[in-house]
Parts: sequence; C-alpha cells; structure tokens
Amino acid sequence: MLNAAIGVSAAFLPKNAVVVTTDGRTSDSKRELVARSEDYLLSRESDYLRELSELAKSVPMVVLVNAGSASASEIVAGALQDHQRAVVMGTQTFGKGSVQTILPLKNNTAIKLTTARYYTPKGRSIQAKGIEPDFLVTDTPGGDLVARIREVDLTQHLSNDRESEFKAKEGETLAPEQESIKPIVFGAEDDHQLNQALNHLKGKPVQVSKPQETAFSGK
Repeated sequence: MLNAAIGVSAAFLPKNAVVVTTDGRTSDSKRELVARSEDYLLSRESDYLRELSELAKSVPMVVLVNAGSASASEIVAGALQDHQRAVVMGTQTFGKGSVQTILPLKNNTAIKLTTARYYTPKGRSIQAKGIEPDFLVTDTPGGDLVARIREVDLTQHLSNDRESEFKAKEGETLAPEQESIKPIVFGAEDDHQLNQALNHLKGKPVQVSKPQETAFSGK
C-alpha cells in the first residue's frame, strides 16, 4: 500500500520530493519517504516509472476525493496538494493516517499494533482529519447522495495529534431512501465532480458546494 502510494506520487512529482513522513514513539517509526525508486519499488521489482514521459511532471492535474478516499489515496492527494502539483477537489477524505505493524506470535497468530502516524510533506497529520479539498464539490449540485462515515466517526479511533479533529458539519441529514436516488455513474456526462474538474482544467468557474450541502437535499 505505502509503496504504491509513493510510486503514484513519484510519477507526478520531482525526483526526491518528500511524499510522506511517519512519526511515532520509537526511533524506527520516524521515516521520510520520497519520490525515488528505492522508496517505491519492492525487492527485485524493475522500475516501472523509468520510461514515463516527463510530461507527467507538469501536466495540469485535478485529484478527485471523497470520504471513501482512505489511506494510500490520502497520502497521494496530500503529497500532490502540498507540493502544489495538483488541485484537490471533492469532499473531506476518510482520515486513515495510522501505521500498523504486525508482530508474529506463537501458533500461527499475530498481533497488529498501531505504531506511527502518516504526515503530509508539510507536516499535516492525516489521522482522523483526512485531506481537505481545495474546492468543496459534492456528489451532485444538491449535495452528497449519502452521509458517509469517516475515521473520526468510529468508536475509539486514534486521535489527530496536531490539530483539533474534523467533525461532521451541523445540519447534516441522512439521504433519502436509496431507491429514490439515481446512482452516480463515474465518468458519465452527469458526473458532477468530474465536470467541475474539467471546468477547472479549462479555466472555467467551478461550482463550489456550500458546507451544509454535504448530504443530498433533493434540490
């Protein structure tokens, strides 16, 4: 997961640009991972970015995110945003920014421990906060189709250690019954978020959503 996030980020960032850092209580949990093959390749794996065109480093980009964007995708979005390589558009991401370490035990068992947190290149903690989009754009012009659960909504979640935790906006409501909602077909002509991303790339105005439109209003 982490190697893939670094590899995707490295495709669009300058060589050796910081992608993500980790920090925890022990010295071995403090790491800085950068856009270089040593950090994104697995052992014996050939460099799949070697033949990538240099245009990838400069082509205009919009990264679309929502509450379903978690972990690796948040690392990529945060890295591209911090380096001002891409505009992030959509809604607040999930907020899965913790590092788990698996310790083998006897009898084919193991224990998974949370040992560190992920931080963006500018030092922002992802845990229980997620990535805030540059442009708030919901699923539809009237709001999100469903009220999505984020890390901060989970019982006994690991807190964010660098700023107050993100809380759902007051006034959010559950969506209507699913049968009454037309499901989104990603990439279709009526894909609202994609259309706003295209507007931005074409230099046209982006239809930014209001914070209270985070749940579908039917308007």
